[in-house]
Amino acid sequence: MEYNRSTFSILFYLNTSKKKKSGKCPIMGRISVDGKNTAFSTGMDILPDEWNAQGGLAIGKSNASINKQIENYKSELNTHYKVMVQDKGYITAESLKNALRGIGTNRNTLMQEFAELVEEKRKSIGIKIKESTYPVYPNAYRHLKDFLATKYNVTDIPFGKVDIAFIEAYSLYLKLDLRMTPRTVKCNLIPLRTCITKAKHKGLIRQDPFFDYVSEKIIPKRPWLTMDEIECLMGVHTKHATWNFTRDMFIFCVFTGITAIDLRNLQHSNIQRQEDGNLWIVLNRQKTGTASYIPLLDIPLKILERYRDSEFAGTDGRVFTLQTHVNMNWQLKRLAKAAKIDKRLTFHMSRFTFATTICLTQGVPIESLSQIMGHLSIKTTQIYAEVTRTKINEDMTNLAERIQGKYELPKNDGKIYKMGRRNRRFPERESDKNIDS
Repeated sequence: MEYNRSTFSILFYLNTSKKKKSGKCPIMGRISVDGKNTAFSTGMDILPDEWNAQGGLAIGKSNASINKQIENYKSELNTHYKVMVQDKGYITAESLKNALRGIGTNRNTLMQEFAELVEEKRKSIGIKIKESTYPVYPNAYRHLKDFLATKYNVTDIPFGKVDIAFIEAYSLYLKLDLRMTPRTVKCNLIPLRTCITKAKHKGLIRQDPFFDYVSEKIIPKRPWLTMDEIECLMGVHTKHATWNFTRDMFIFCVFTGITAIDLRNLQHSNIQRQEDGNLWIVLNRQKTGTASYIPLLDIPLKILERYRDSEFAGTDGRVFTLQTHVNMNWQLKRLAKAAKIDKRLTFHMSRFTFATTICLTQGVPIESLSQIMGHLSIKTTQIYAEVTRTKINEDMTNLAERIQGKYELPKNDGKIYKMGRRNRRFPERESDKNIDS
């Protein structure tokens, strides 16, 4: 399509070389000025069958929003072209692309918008987010500010400079310079992505620089304790009452699978006697809101009795009074050292241990385990629970006992038979070779 002067044109097309699993392809724009081209991503994608390559538009009413966005791009580029020709008298395809991205225009900058997001989250504490969630945002802001100062020697940049290359450079900085794990890198990129999404909704930018970004795949590691390690930890006794209490709280969770936050909020009303006379913990998990039904074994029952009227008993209907999560994890590391456990002990490890060592290894079906742990999907349980070699050995031993004596090999008379003449004359057919394949 021609605009004002023959030297300026814009074309929209599909980048079929980056087809997604859904079959959709990204919609790209190409700006041409004086025979020189530059491409930009629109942040949209579509199935090839729904695209009119000749017209550079989407087909069908269901894609009307895509065509509207394309027209908006054309209108904005036309406006930038007229203004830049009038003000500068000289224009390039790259300068038009920069104008579309916000470079050189009077718009809010990245760190200004990020600061507003941090303040918004601070005001949302207790309403939209938890107090424990808030520190993620100021920490992410600080890391991004340090990145700009270290890599670009600036304190702020316009949104137009935030592209896929910028995000990949920032991700690499977090991983290599700050030695962050893939999970922590992702945790710091989420606030940045939120900031950019809000800026897009405000009209500060047109395209999402995260559109083509693929984060490093996170392979979760679920550390757990063996039965021997559990016994070693239970045998540790220190002169600090709080440390012993933290040990017992960890063991309580090892035999119930309850999370630290649900343990902190555990009420006496959550401990209910069932028809068979046994006590169960019945609660709705704070994280997912799903119901969790946990039968109390002998060890957690003894722990409940130990702290019933102690200084660690809870108030306002709560069963226990726990320390901060940071303090408990600090004490657990020292308890692990005393128990000669060569693992980085954290409170949440008790939940992994419950799933793997206490339940699966002892033959509890994963369907029952999923209900006990209050998971929304059994796939989550499969991530938490690792089938140990001990469990595999027990299963195969049980199988051997069940099938022992049921099968017999045919008797061999000890004679050695030569291949018959017919078999020598007719070689093995190709179809016979594939019988067992």
